[in-house]
Amino acid sequence: MSGRVLVGVKRVIDYAVKIRVKPDNSGIVTDGVKHSMNPFCEIAIEEAVKLKEKKLIKEVVAVSCGPQQSQETIRTALAMGADRGIHVEVTGKDYEALGPLQVSKIMAALAKKEDAQLIILGKQAIDDDCNQTGQMTAALLDWPQGTFASEVALEGDKVKVVREIDGGLETIKINTPAVVTADLRLNTPRYATLPNIMKAKKKKIANMKPADLGVDLTSRLEVLRVDEPPQRQAGVKVETGGGPGGQTEGGRDDIEASGARRGAQNYADGTL
Repeated sequence: MSGRVLVGVKRVIDYAVKIRVKPDNSGIVTDGVKHSMNPFCEIAIEEAVKLKEKKLIKEVVAVSCGPQQSQETIRTALAMGADRGIHVEVTGKDYEALGPLQVSKIMAALAKKEDAQLIILGKQAIDDDCNQTGQMTAALLDWPQGTFASEVALEGDKVKVVREIDGGLETIKINTPAVVTADLRLNTPRYATLPNIMKAKKKKIANMKPADLGVDLTSRLEVLRVDEPPQRQAGVKVETGGGPGGQTEGGRDDIEASGARRGAQNYADGTL
């Protein structure tokens, strides 16, 4: 296969940042917070660039959906080796409601427009952890899919994918065009060198809006409330004694009672 590859690159809050919930519980605080490329998207870019270096594909196109700042994420992908970028601008309420289905519609429309032979996406984003965009994109295009890929090899007009599954590894071979989602162990992304960062500034980034692709961003989901995880309860200190295992009978009773209370509370809260 010597075609074009689309790679999705999502702008997310940096993995090292402590997430804070807005005071009104309407979402998380994003203003003034460091953002970076989703780590799984970095792996997807690295795999596409490696395929191009092996001369198995001819062009790598990085795609990001979001506000103007998403262009920084695309520039990072260009510095890693992508040839050009496409920024689909989504702002305001549309961006707040942007989910896997809307992104999948955009990726599917771009795949047709760009005549792509392969789409490589991260298996999930670290902000919403949905793990849905790749599967939905394949469904909208009616393309084969290879998800959770830990190894990818192009063999003519087919793609060999080694998948990570609960029982170990599964090897499949699918026809192109296809959608592949990258797992953690697929590769180790390269660092963008200073010369490549400078070259990336000269690479082209096309700007468009969802309407240009005929995509409706109407969301079918509504976020009602966002809450912090419950605070971890303090441990119970018990004295060692003459009971089984050196533990006092009273101490064991206290622990069992405490565990029962927590279990009942979790059940009442709907977390159990």
